[in-house]
This record gives sequence, C-alpha cells and structure tokens, in this order.
Amino acid sequence: MKYPLKIAIGSDHGGFELKQQLIPYLKSLGHAVEDMGTNSKDAVDYPRFAFAVASRVSSGKADFGIMVDGAGIGSAMTANKVPGVLAAACYNEALARNSREHNGANVLTLGSGQIDLATAKQVANTFLTTDCTADRHLARIKLIKEVEGRFMASASGSDLSPADVQRIADRVKELLGGKGGSTGAMSRPLSAEQVARMIDHTLLKAEATPADVEKLCAEAKQYGFWSVCVNSSFVKQAAQLLRDSRTKVCAVVGFPLGAMAPQAKALETRQALRDGAKEIDMVINVGALKSRDDATVLRDIRGVVESCKDSRALCKVILETSLLNEEEKIRACQLSMKAGADFVKTSTGFSSGGATAEDIALMARTVASKRLGVKASGGVRTYADVISMVNAGATRVGCSSSVKIMQEAITGVAQAGSGKGY
Repeated sequence: MKYPLKIAIGSDHGGFELKQQLIPYLKSLGHAVEDMGTNSKDAVDYPRFAFAVASRVSSGKADFGIMVDGAGIGSAMTANKVPGVLAAACYNEALARNSREHNGANVLTLGSGQIDLATAKQVANTFLTTDCTADRHLARIKLIKEVEGRFMASASGSDLSPADVQRIADRVKELLGGKGGSTGAMSRPLSAEQVARMIDHTLLKAEATPADVEKLCAEAKQYGFWSVCVNSSFVKQAAQLLRDSRTKVCAVVGFPLGAMAPQAKALETRQALRDGAKEIDMVINVGALKSRDDATVLRDIRGVVESCKDSRALCKVILETSLLNEEEKIRACQLSMKAGADFVKTSTGFSSGGATAEDIALMARTVASKRLGVKASGGVRTYADVISMVNAGATRVGCSSSVKIMQEAITGVAQAGSGKGY
C-alpha cells in the first residue's frame, strides 16, 4: 500500500468532536487529510457528508474515506450507494481488519456513540494499514463489483444513459440541498455557515491593490469563506495572509480571455501553485472550442490539470457560457471531464453575461456521471442568487459581493435580483 495516504474525512453534528480529534491523529501518521465537514455541532443531515466523503473515494481523489455519525450505520448505507465504494461500519479492530482483508472496504464509518477516541484511533489505523491480498477474498470482492455493475452499466457496458445521468444529477442536487425545481425559489435555504463554505471570495479587477487584497483576506477569515480568488500576481501575498486560516487561495489562469498558448497557461499555473495557490480557475480557449478544435482545447485544459494534480490542487475550467451555444457548453463540459478537471465554471464575469440557473442545470447534468463540481460565477450578488444557483445544481459560487451575501444569510433578509459582475 502506498504512503502517505489521501484520506477524506467527514461527520455529522453527532460525530463532529470525534472527527476533529481524529484529524490531527491521522496527520501525525503522515497522511494527507481532507476535511469534508461538517464544521460545527449545528444539526445537519449525515447523508450529505457521507456522500461527499464517498465521492472523493469513488473519483480517486482520496485513497480512503472515514465518516463519523452517531451509530455509523446510516453513513455506511449512504456511502454504499456511490459507485465503486465499499463502506463498512466498524466498532473494533477485528471488524476493521476483516472489512479490509476479506471485503476490500475503502470507506470506514464510525459511530461516536459506540466508540471512544482511543478505540477509534486503533480502528482507523488498522483499517488503513490492512490490505486485501488473498485470491479467494479478491474473487468475492470482484463478485460484489459485478453486482453493482449490473445496475450501473448498460447491457453493452457503454456510458451511462441520459436517463441515468439525469437521475444522478437530481440526486446530487438533493444531497447538496437543492430540489431541482424552480430555480428562482428558495426551496431549501442554506445556513450562513453553509453559504460561506461554498463561496470563493473574489477580487479580480485590474485596479486591485495590495491593500485591497489584505481587506479581501481579512473578510475571508472573518466569515470563513472557502477561498479567496485573486489574480496570480497576488497569490503569494494572499497565501501569507491566510497561512493560519482554513481559507484557501484560488488563482485565475489565462484570465479573462483564455486565448494564450497552452504552454503559457501551464507556466502561469505552476508559478501560482509554487506561490501557495490550492485551486486554479483556468479560462478555456473559447475560439478553439467554437471552431471545433477539440484537440487544442483538451491539451489546453490538460496542461493545467496535470500541474494541479502534481500539487494536489483543484482545477476549475471556466467555459464563458455567455459566448457559447448549448452544444458548445456540453462539449466544453465533456472535454473538461476528459482532461481530468475537478469543476466546470460558468463565467469570468468580464464577458457579455454571467451565470444563469439554466446553464448551471445543463452543466450539472452533463458532468454528473463524473461527479465534477459546478461553480456559478458572474452576477451572483445576493443570497437569493446563491440559493437559485444551488437549487439548479451549483456546488460552489464565485462572487465579489460575498460580505453582502453573508449579511443577508445571517439576518435572514434575502433580496432578489442580480447585476453584471463577477
């Protein structure tokens, strides 16, 4: 087994304390740990976080997953609905060893009401250090996967059907809090904390100064935004300002036109990553896409993606949807999936239009089979805008009006309408 391992860990409110205690322990063993939430003891629904953990394992972005709820059973049930995941609820070392040796489990679920911290550490370590090598066990695991395949694949073994993709997209939106109905209705409002953890707090205007970046980072730390998004020249400053914060630094590449050579984007990406960026938002070559030069588009995206993977950073691909027709939007999403990107994103906010609920829904349906994230950016200026985008399928939003949005989320006063801008 390779070391260190990449581990995705999550919990509901009941498992929050145990999760927080396990994270430093896992890191002390040398593993890279990604916290999928929750981030407080406020009541949440465990399937959302179990799904997030299982998705990281299913996509190959994590080697193993650990999920903590009150009993561990519901999270195991949820995780086992995700293709490629074999989740096991374990309460002692013997079960953990068996789940790996005999069953090839890749997601461990723990019940905070059933296990103490010392035992949880032993169980987790046994789970992570045990391999399945016996041929008889491997053969049975293969049978499990064949059962899964009967339900997930078509008779010919080809890609998911459109109906399958729609079903998965609808389920993803449900788990993330949207209902997929009217995109303008706030059918399931998000808490202020949930909103904050979806926001890339953005400053990309040409006249931005170091003082503006300092203010941006202070706001991000105050409200707990997922990231700050800046031009690459400000990455080093932002990384320094946020060094003691969980807020990440996101850099734009090839911004805002995306028309430079692929090598130039790859070079800008590598420099931004060296300076401290953990996420990259790269602009697609719109002209190449519209002229159906898919080879150039794919090479353009892949060059950035490969640099991101080398640094364990995420790559989001900006499509500039206002310039594309429906076929071009779908093809751009397909090329992003083929290149191995982590997200597709609507807009730069500097073109003729920004995010729309219709585009978000189309993108979410298209990338559902690969479980890419979908980022809405451009014109997201109010809490109502955020809810609209989430209901349509967005998993991240980029905005410069983040503080105003948070004030609305905190006070419960949502305003309708949006304007042009990032």
